[in-house]
Formats: sequence, C-alpha cells, structure tokens
Amino acid sequence: MLQFVSNKGGGKPVDFETAILDGFALDGGLYVPEILPEIKEEQLKEWKDLSYVELAFEILSLFIDRSIISENELKGILQTAYAPFEKKEIIPLYKIKSRKDTYIMELFHGPTISFKDVGLAFLVNLINFFLERKKEHLTLVVATTGDTGPATAYFAAGKSNIDAWVLYPKGLITEEQERQMTTLQQANVHPVGVSNCPDGGDDLDAVISKLYANKSFKEKLKLSSVNSINWGRVMMQTVHYFYGYLQIVDTVGEQVNMSVPSGGFGNLCAGGLARKMGLPIKYLVAANNKNACLHRIFSEGRFTKEEIIETPSSAIDILIPFNFWRYLYFCIDKDTERIKKWMDEFKTTGNVTFDKEIFENYKKGFLSNSSSDQETLNIINEIYTAESYLLDPHGAVSLNATDVLKNVLGNEKLICLATAHPSKFPEVIKKALSISVLPKAGTHQSIENEKRLCEKVHLCNHEYLEEALIHAMETNWDLTKGK
Repeated sequence: MLQFVSNKGGGKPVDFETAILDGFALDGGLYVPEILPEIKEEQLKEWKDLSYVELAFEILSLFIDRSIISENELKGILQTAYAPFEKKEIIPLYKIKSRKDTYIMELFHGPTISFKDVGLAFLVNLINFFLERKKEHLTLVVATTGDTGPATAYFAAGKSNIDAWVLYPKGLITEEQERQMTTLQQANVHPVGVSNCPDGGDDLDAVISKLYANKSFKEKLKLSSVNSINWGRVMMQTVHYFYGYLQIVDTVGEQVNMSVPSGGFGNLCAGGLARKMGLPIKYLVAANNKNACLHRIFSEGRFTKEEIIETPSSAIDILIPFNFWRYLYFCIDKDTERIKKWMDEFKTTGNVTFDKEIFENYKKGFLSNSSSDQETLNIINEIYTAESYLLDPHGAVSLNATDVLKNVLGNEKLICLATAHPSKFPEVIKKALSISVLPKAGTHQSIENEKRLCEKVHLCNHEYLEEALIHAMETNWDLTKGK
C-alpha cells in the first residue's frame, strides 16, 4: 500500500485517508507519497481519448489503494464532484489566433468559476465520503486570497459532517469573490472577513498555523484544511496537466510547454510532479505578478519574504509559496533533514538562499517571469481587441510571461493556464479595455445573482484574530455539537 510521509521527516508513514483528513503532517510538514508513480509513454497513449473524469480515475488510482476506496466508490466520488461543472469536457481549451500553437486552458467552468473548483470539487467530496463512513465531523479552516474560499464554501455547504471556516483579507479580494462566500446561507459555512492584514493572505496562514499548534483546540474541533497544503489538492491538480497535454498533442511523446499564473505554488507543484511522473513537459513557466516570490526562487535561488504589493491579479498576491517545499523534497533525493533545516530557517529569518548545486537542481525545466500591472492590462486589451476573447488578469499574467520568454521556450506547443472567469474582476477588465460597461464576456449569471442576495459574515481585526476565531469556532461547536 502506498504510504504518505512528512517532507520534514517527523512522525510515522500514514495511509491515504489519514493524510487527507489531517491536512498538515503532525510535525508541521507537508504530506508526500513515499514514491511517485511512473507513467510510461504507452500508458499515455492508452489514455489519449479518455474524458476528464475517466482520466482522473486512472491517475488517482495510482495514489489510492483499493482497500481505502473501491473502484466504484472512487468513480462515484468523481461523478458527484464534477456534475455541477458547466462544460461537458470540464476543462475546455481555446486556441489563440494571434500566436502559433498557443492554447488557453480554461480552468474556470466550475460552480465558483475558478480553477480552485477543479481540486476542491474532488477533495471536499472525498473528505465527506471518509467522514460519513467513519461517522465523524471535521472543521475545515482555510485562508483565501480570492478563490479557494468560495470553492471550499460551495462544496462544503449543507454537508452535515463538515463545518467550513473561510478566512479572507477584507478589501484585498474583489466584492464578487467575497459575495461568493458571504451569500451562502447554509449553517455550516462561516466566512470571516479580516481587516488590517498588511501581508494579505499570508497573515491568515500564520494564524491558522497557530490554531494547528494549539493541540487541545485542534483535537476538540478536529481541524483540517483544504488549502493546497492538503495532498489531495495537489494530487487532483496533476490531472489537468495530463488532460491538457493529451488534448493538444498530435503524437504522444512530443514535448509541450505550460505557463502557470503562480503565487502559492500549489498548481505549479502539481505540474512539476506530473512531469516527474513522466508527462513530457519541456518547460513549466512560473508566471508571477509584481510580488515575484517564485521569480526570485527560480531566477536568483532566494526564498524570501518581501512586502506585499496589490496587483490586478489579486489571487496570486502571495508572498510565501509554501508548496515549493513539497516539490523541493523530490528534487533533493527526499532529504528531509535539509527540508526541515530550510523550513525552520525561513520561519526564523524570513529568508533562505540556496547554494548553486541545489538551485541548479530544482530549477531544471522551469522558467519564470514577473509581469507588471500595465503588462497585465495590455495583454487583456490586446487579445480582446484582436479576437474578442477575454482573459482574466491571471490568465493574462500567464500569457504575458510566455511572450517575454518566447525566444527561450522554442517552438513546442504551448498551454497557458487561465485560472478564473473574468467576471470576478470587473474593475480590472474595465480598466484594461478602457470601458465603463462590461462586455458580455466579462459577466457571469452566478455573479449577477449574488449581487441581489443577503450577506452573512464574521468580521474581525487581524490583531485579535487568533483569540476571536477560537471564541467563535468553539462557541459554534458547543452550540451545534453539544458540550
């Protein structure tokens, strides 16, 4: 049976169910599989014509032992998870007319119209499956910079085995994203708008880490997370890399390039692991905005925390790409001692500079770029003017990075990931197109509907967040679960 271990080396190996329900490993590390499955070219050829859900079943089966989830159970979870998606193909690809062999992977056709639906549709339903079987209850607590919160809230809503506390930095996400959380009326969904967050979502992550470290509180409320620290998110996100590849290649085995708008490195970590499993990706592009946390890692060898900058691509306004530690584990022969040393060093000093050997090792097959706000707006305008196709600001960051790096990328086919529907960023779109009224492509019916609904939200100042959350969460637990 495939076991899962902490990338920091603490604790004993655990099974898949434990890794998913715990979220964080007991030593504060990230769960990783003891071995990554190896996928041969012949296997890829057999998968060429599979639907997204069929392909997901094949890939996830490499990580999930049949004694944990049967074949029929896994198929059922996947069917339930992706039933609410708008498009039959789940993830369609649009071929850009103005650039050769360039495709936009539209990861935003789930119910909250962002790519977080792709991972969380499966993960939340998977967690609920385990909880129903065990007759247990879990409290999910997540921080969001715009899209994880709405997706978590949507898929958790109404599930009797789950309470979902979704924290967001008030004023640093769009009103549209906020309303996707606050207009849900189900009693088990608890949005928390947090003011005074100088480091944005990273401030919220720090408080969540303290809640996890509070052992009596963690045990009482049975805390877990579906942020990208949870292995289930990263595992599920490997699927869309395989799917996109198989959709565009003429011959299985040919290489492609993929560009990913990046902040926390969860989505990009999945791409890196997909390549290590055998997917023929030549370059993965870490497409950063001005916050450039990954650009520093891949161009300078520095994992460092800087001041946060608000940008049009707000969902990737992130300073600490925590999942990089998960990917790095597989680049250095699973040396947990070094991972622990670096993670502890970063926690203490806010800075890690890797030596040349480590830097050269982990950056193989990666390119990076930091897009300015104006570049982001310009490329939205350019593509819409040229072909009436509207990019969201994150997809724009992804495409802009490939324009900057086109001489290095070469002539392979290119997939740029678009991670949200443009309707979630109306003011950015208006500014990019120099208009006052959004075009139809910049609207979505679900966003319009939510404008007319009442909001339900907890409001809190970051200065008191830990104490306030403990009070609110314990009170809710006592009232709903009994003392």
